[in-house]
Amino acid sequence: GELLHTASPLLEKQYHPTVIVKGYMKALDDAVKIVDDIAFPIEVNNREQMLKLVQSCIGTKFTHRFGTLISELALDAVLCVATDLPNGQKEVDIKKYAKIEKLPGGSLEDCHVLKGVMFNKDVVLPGRMKRKVENPRIILMDCPLEYKKGENQTNVEITKEEDWAALLKAEEDWIEGVCNSIIKFKPDVVVTEKGLSDLAAVYFARAGVSAIRRLRKTDNNRIARASGATIVHRADEIRESDIGTRAGLFEVKKVGDEYFTYIVDCEEPKACSVILRGASKDVLNEVERNLHDAMGVARNVVQEPKLVPGGGAVEMAVAKALQDKAKSIEGVESVPYLAVAAALEVIPRTLAQNCGANIIRTLTKLRAEHAGGNDTSGIDGNKGVVVDMKDLGVWEPYAVKVQTFKTAIESAALLLRIDDIVSGITKKQGGPSGGPSGPQVEDHENVDSERQLAE
Repeated sequence: GELLHTASPLLEKQYHPTVIVKGYMKALDDAVKIVDDIAFPIEVNNREQMLKLVQSCIGTKFTHRFGTLISELALDAVLCVATDLPNGQKEVDIKKYAKIEKLPGGSLEDCHVLKGVMFNKDVVLPGRMKRKVENPRIILMDCPLEYKKGENQTNVEITKEEDWAALLKAEEDWIEGVCNSIIKFKPDVVVTEKGLSDLAAVYFARAGVSAIRRLRKTDNNRIARASGATIVHRADEIRESDIGTRAGLFEVKKVGDEYFTYIVDCEEPKACSVILRGASKDVLNEVERNLHDAMGVARNVVQEPKLVPGGGAVEMAVAKALQDKAKSIEGVESVPYLAVAAALEVIPRTLAQNCGANIIRTLTKLRAEHAGGNDTSGIDGNKGVVVDMKDLGVWEPYAVKVQTFKTAIESAALLLRIDDIVSGITKKQGGPSGGPSGPQVEDHENVDSERQLAE
């Protein structure tokens, strides 16, 4: 918005939008280089530094009063699901592999990140299947373990009573065959996304296998990542390598009125569940939102481990560097180039405004600090004074900051290229200067509720 605002005086002076856009884009390239120079690397495994960073993201939120609890949960979850790609980058998919489970009851201090996954299911036959298995062998499937119905209407004519028995026997034999092809791999836990008939459950119970049915696809993917299993599509395609053996414990626990299955103590799990406990649903929802923000910050830093100072310090440093550089640019492009520098100062100005400080004095002091070569000076959002962000410990992820600059400048350039918007600005300001020429009558269709009577 500020970039468009600084562009309007240039448009009035008959600068062509293409010239302005060119200057803006040049400024963007230089701004990214300047941020690169200011940024410094962070060691992702340095827990204390990472906690400080995530803490500055939730400093103004509801969960701030609980100390570093949420920051630690977010950091543990993100480091758990981070995987190295072959091209040297990191993939952190917190949406798919870090599930937040909200369980009402208990206190907030009971929140924790599991070294594995948890889901709201119980075994199929609670009385006859084991609810606790140590070092389980897990088979994951996404096919039904029950007899298939005919695809369209199937009529069977039976003349003798024995034929009916033979028909039922055929169904039972088929299910038994499927169960045996699974049981021969000696699994302790069988999980399927589809249905599992009572008969199959009985066969599994006899073989000492705990079975879970109708699990969500997303939960199944998480178990696969945590236990090292591969999801199998047909019972006769199971191989030894598809069985998950990395889990340390399979256990079904009762929390409140419901049963929850825990597959935990995994070796190097690449998926996790974050358990949130709290007095009421409203508290849990608020904690979940805060945790989501914190996990986003942690993910950005793990993917690109670089930091820049917060509190408007970067914007001010970039603005100053652009102003210095504009002197070396020849021709008309230096004017829009300077306009970007002026527009960037809106961030520290708004910060000063929000905390009720004297805007002009604070900004002048901040400019003087940056002119003296102190790049990390910014505004303390609580007190409204100029401080060194290194001492205050307010940092922002490099990736977010660069993306903000790119989005702002590119959006402004996009809008400036549209003729009607440009002419709309000029028409608005170039309208008739005098008052209305005659009495203005408003009917009910064109009533302007915004217009105020002259005092």
